[in-house]
This record gives sequence, C-alpha cells and structure tokens, in this order.
Amino acid sequence: MSTKIKLKIEKLPNNKELPYYASKGAAGMDLTAGIEEPVELKPFERKLIPTGIIIELPEGYEAQIRPRSGLSIKHGITLINCVGTIDEDYRGELCIPLVNLSDTTYVVQPGDRVAQMIVAPVQKVEVAEVEKTNATVRAAGGFGSTGK
Repeated sequence: MSTKIKLKIEKLPNNKELPYYASKGAAGMDLTAGIEEPVELKPFERKLIPTGIIIELPEGYEAQIRPRSGLSIKHGITLINCVGTIDEDYRGELCIPLVNLSDTTYVVQPGDRVAQMIVAPVQKVEVAEVEKTNATVRAAGGFGSTGK
C-alpha cells in the first residue's frame, strides 16, 4: 500500500458534499453537483456544472476528471473532453463539462454525483530534438492498424 498524499479542499458556499470514495476499492472519488437548483441538459446540450470546491494538489500531481460509467451507459451523460486534467497550480472552482449524448432531456439535481476524480503523479520529460526517430514494425500505422 502506498503512502497517502494530502489533498487540500476549500469548500465554497454552493458545495453539497466533499469528494469521496464510494467503495473501499474505488480508484476515483465521486464529485457532486454544487448547484442550488436542478439543471436541465437537453439532447446534445453541454453545460458546466460547478462542484463547489477548490483543490490544492501537492507538487508533482494532477487530478484527472473522468465520466461516471453509470451516467454514461444509463443516460448518455458524459464529459465533453472525456478526461479533464486539473494542473497542480489551478486554484479555481472545479466545474464539470457535461454533455447529453442521448435523445432525451436529463436533469442534474443538486448533490448528484456528476464525475469522478483520480489524483495521479505527473512524470515530466526532457524534450530532445533528433534528426530521425527509431523505426518500429508498426511504423506510422494509425487507428486500427494493429487489428480488431
């Protein structure tokens, strides 16, 4: 088991609940809608849903914001950018960019779980320009080039 890091969280007045792990084995913490009134998402509409929190990540870490699988498969609600990255130096309110990919209106209620957050270490790289990169069998084969 790795050592736990500390994630500092500032609650804003619109906060309904701090992020939490829904089960002992959960990888991501659930984020809830920090809204006062229900928000309608019409088919193919997108809106930013506030969470009511500001986070302070430790140096060398990022927060990944991911869709909730239940919302995606049951209601067609997902994130516009699929996985969002929160950088360690961002100090604004976390807002979730939801999109409704279904053909029916979906209503986000105050306190609903709208996304999940995973905190992960960031590995920085040194960029090195070269005249030519090493060849591989795959080469420039792109989408679907390795089979089904």
